[in-house]
Amino acid sequence: MGSRITRVRRATSRDAKRLTRLVRTSRAYEGPYAPMVAGYRVGPDYIETHRVFVAVGPDDDRLLGFYALVLDPPELDLMFVADSAQGLGIGRLLVAHMRGEARAAGISGVRVVSHPPAEGFYLSVGGERTGTEPANPPAVMWDRPELVIPVGWDRHSED
Repeated sequence: MGSRITRVRRATSRDAKRLTRLVRTSRAYEGPYAPMVAGYRVGPDYIETHRVFVAVGPDDDRLLGFYALVLDPPELDLMFVADSAQGLGIGRLLVAHMRGEARAAGISGVRVVSHPPAEGFYLSVGGERTGTEPANPPAVMWDRPELVIPVGWDRHSED
């Protein structure tokens, strides 16, 4: 299932429970990272306030991943790909879509405070390391890489 047959659509409040479940059950947050998502909730209010988009299967509306773009200040607040959809290009599809949304809003770069194991992914889609977000116990017990994903008309734009 490549990105050519995956649809990206705006999330609705009806997606809230599925998005919350995807976050809480993500294998990327097992072990020491588990407490960070244990009580996490993507509520209908969040979905209505921010630009939240979901990648779904072409026929069945199966949730493959999602992202949330905050415009002011510009930040990729959430991005998750379902465990069952890892390695299929869904993350790259979502980043390309996010770039289009940011560009349409007149934004030149989007900040990402990355889950440490995801830093390599963000670098691979053109993210540039800008610093480190220090740990903030008890919510976050470790430093996280901070990056900016450039949005301009670059070679990644039309992927």
